[in-house]
Amino acid sequence: MVEGINLVFVQIGLVALLAFYLAACLGANDVANSMGTSVGSKALTLTQAIIVAGILEFTGAVLFSGKVSSTLATGVVNPTVFLQKPQIFALGMVSVLISCGLWLQLASSKGLPVASSHAVVGAIAGFSSVEAGLNSVNWSTIGQISLGWLIAPLVSCIFAGLFYSLIKHWIVDHPDPRKQLQEWIPWLSVALMTVFGVIVLPKLSAAFAGHIGNYIGLKIPVRGLSIAIGAIATISLTLISWRKLSTTKEIDSRKYPNLIESHLAHFQVLSACFVAFAHGSNDVGNAVAPLAAIAYIFRTGLIPLTNFDVPVWILLVGGGGIVTGLAIWGKNVISTVGENIISLQPSGGFCAELATATTVLVASRIGLPVSTSHALIGAVVGIGLVNGLKSIRFQTVGSIALAWLITIPVASGLSAIIFSLLVYLFG
Repeated sequence: MVEGINLVFVQIGLVALLAFYLAACLGANDVANSMGTSVGSKALTLTQAIIVAGILEFTGAVLFSGKVSSTLATGVVNPTVFLQKPQIFALGMVSVLISCGLWLQLASSKGLPVASSHAVVGAIAGFSSVEAGLNSVNWSTIGQISLGWLIAPLVSCIFAGLFYSLIKHWIVDHPDPRKQLQEWIPWLSVALMTVFGVIVLPKLSAAFAGHIGNYIGLKIPVRGLSIAIGAIATISLTLISWRKLSTTKEIDSRKYPNLIESHLAHFQVLSACFVAFAHGSNDVGNAVAPLAAIAYIFRTGLIPLTNFDVPVWILLVGGGGIVTGLAIWGKNVISTVGENIISLQPSGGFCAELATATTVLVASRIGLPVSTSHALIGAVVGIGLVNGLKSIRFQTVGSIALAWLITIPVASGLSAIIFSLLVYLFG
């Protein structure tokens, strides 16, 4: 009995190491991707970006990712086909961890930002096709994801172009940009807090409302608390920005060409923080969902058919892996996004992040699965289009698009091969 328990712990430990590896590869790619614009515009140094993203990604992952949606498992493949063979399903999830980790590591080493969610979906489809046939895969889900691959960059490109055109015309290129910026600060604050507030604040407010409500014995409305926090944050940001603009006399000319870009860098830092927190609280499921499913099978002997609670230790594995990967391997993708597509200034970087968040928010409201990575690259290209075609390095864009295109088939093929090998050895 004791030997059996010890064997389970060893097995879970080995799988946890694989999940940590996948989370590290995800951090090197997805997180580095989201921080690239801030580093490219010099709003943050590489070291600062790694520290800020590490803290916020880890916090978001551990505190606000308590539920893993079963969509990754039940949306791509019908789990009932594995009801009588949960151990085979567990081996399939191990193949997902290995194949996705390998592909993300390869992409990161080449500096290519790809979508971890697409890799996971492709990997699940790969091992499911081998075990249960092509009909076991929900190809309509794959089709929706492919549609999102086309739509997200295009929509984000349009949003970024519109946002940047407004800021460029009314502030950056204006004869009196300092006065114009002063008038626009409230609107920039509203835009920032509205878009990112809708993404981040509900989770924060739900947690605060629950703790405070339990303490005082009253039920606090989450929506009302979110609106109140957003309003206070918007007013505070406006007042602080006004004061900083009025008192700033000199700028670091090595980083920014003028006062306007120097000031807009503060807005971009805030937007980058929101992106990191939201990514940690949402996308860590790509790394820990397979581990959570395997742990569930080991614990119950059953296939997880619905949403299930994820133990804190699994979230710690995911959060720790993301931070580790970002610190060790994140530089390559950060350089690609921030420097190798176009030359970014804070005004463009802020608009790119705002457009990315808007695209993801709109897509989530209409139920279309999209990738933050794809949306951000589209937004950066949108900034480049406003500045002129010559500002865009199309060779880099082409390499990224090719990596996007082959992510699902490569992850699927790798998973199918690894799964077949695992079944041969352990099935």
